[in-house]
Amino acid sequence: MPKYTYTVRDEKGKTLRGTVTSDNREKIILALQNKGYLVLDVQEGTGGLFAAGSKGPRKHGGKVPGHVLAFFAEQLSTLIAGGVPLVRAVSLLGEYASNATLGAVLAQVAKDVAGGQSLHEALANHPKTFNHIWLSLVQAGEVGGQLADTLMQLSLYTKTQEGMKSKIITAVTYPAILGLGSMGVLIYFILGIVPTFAQIFKDFNLELPMITVVVLNISALLINNGILIIAGMIFGFIAFRFYIKTTDGKKRWHSFLLTMPLFGNFLKNIYYDRMLSTLSTLLRSGVTILNAILVLEEAFDGNVIIQNALKQIRAEVASGRSISDSFRDTGVFPGLMTEMMLMGEESGKLPGIIATLSKFYADNVDQFIARFSAVIDPILICGVGGLIGIIVASIFLPIFKLSQIGGQ
Repeated sequence: MPKYTYTVRDEKGKTLRGTVTSDNREKIILALQNKGYLVLDVQEGTGGLFAAGSKGPRKHGGKVPGHVLAFFAEQLSTLIAGGVPLVRAVSLLGEYASNATLGAVLAQVAKDVAGGQSLHEALANHPKTFNHIWLSLVQAGEVGGQLADTLMQLSLYTKTQEGMKSKIITAVTYPAILGLGSMGVLIYFILGIVPTFAQIFKDFNLELPMITVVVLNISALLINNGILIIAGMIFGFIAFRFYIKTTDGKKRWHSFLLTMPLFGNFLKNIYYDRMLSTLSTLLRSGVTILNAILVLEEAFDGNVIIQNALKQIRAEVASGRSISDSFRDTGVFPGLMTEMMLMGEESGKLPGIIATLSKFYADNVDQFIARFSAVIDPILICGVGGLIGIIVASIFLPIFKLSQIGGQ
């Protein structure tokens, strides 16, 4: 029987390599997955793509928009289901890709697949374009012989994630533009108009109302110390960025994000929806639970609180604990989630229950966005209008007093 060289990642994230004898490559992949490993490469012979002494995978390509990848997955699924050979399908999609980066990547992928690599191995050569979720799902589809169906699931998953991202961007774009514009108007009033009237009031030696004194002092402070204030803000921002890159700083900052008033629950719901929809898609595609959680760890490197919880979950599941108990033990996830997972385990419908949970949290996100969009505009308008009103009042009150003096 032929020898195969494999490269895997264990539950601690360590890369392991070895050789094994087998008459079937798929059997090796299944055996390694059942041991809880994330399979990176299996090649016939002793000099696989990641074998010791090699230079590792070739890194090509760059970031490609999510909606472009979703369309690619849908097209590839359709071509494969229609009987088009994989190499020909990938080559065609690369040739007619609307995105130049994706076109170049797919041209190389087609060459690698034609050279003997599996599709997920060829995609792994382009980590900036295809993330761990893509690789795990494609690998599961290849091993299970359901690549077309898996690619369609991947397309739907990517479209859902892009749709959620688009909703959030749309919700914050208008308030951000309105806020920046209003801030510009306030700065113009304070730095451009107020100083002119300040000199007039000084020439007439008027006794100014308290509101005018406060506004004039703020204007003078910004004018006289503007450079120092800007430098201080830049220094503070840089110091903050350095701090949140430290282990302790990152943990404190991510914990604050999840617990901050108003937006904390909103951010949690986004994370829960993303985590559960990803987990459901992975499980439905045949990825083992341990590999699925490992993929989630890679996907949640943006929040160490959830990432550390997932590491704990994977360790407990690997030791034989149930998924629901492992999620409950972290103390990070809500009781509704763990109870629903328990029901899914008992009924044998865990992927479906997880998908239902994902929709629940997605609906919560949609509701928050709708309410936020309805409330934030009048709040900004009233707030900025109030500030401008205070500035205008601080200017006109002394003018009225000056006109009274002139009338006498």
